[in-house]
Amino acid sequence: QLVESGGGLVQPGGSLRLSCAASAYTFRGNHVAWFRQAPGKVREGVAYISTQGGTITYADSVKGRFIISRDNAENTVYLQLNSLKLEDTAIYYCAAGFDGGSVFRAANYGYWGQGTQVTVS
Repeated sequence: QLVESGGGLVQPGGSLRLSCAASAYTFRGNHVAWFRQAPGKVREGVAYISTQGGTITYADSVKGRFIISRDNAENTVYLQLNSLKLEDTAIYYCAAGFDGGSVFRAANYGYWGQGTQVTVS
């Protein structure tokens, strides 16, 4: 089970820190990614981190602004959102249970959280 938190309303240029907490069973040995979905749009991957954090990938749309990290001792993955833009408004989801292939393909993940709303306005 994955539980996201930290979303909210923020002005353009502001920052938020999202958290994704998981059970040890779900978290252990799992790659984790953050996706987002805006109204009427397809869910898109924004950041990915490997099991020990050695490999990190960002979507071009957030590169240089978002930072993904993980604390394996706390079974938590974070997404720091900086320099937020209006177009970053979406529900943000964390995903685990990656079974290979493209890290930003939603179908390649088996576990999902319920999402947390980020509104930039």
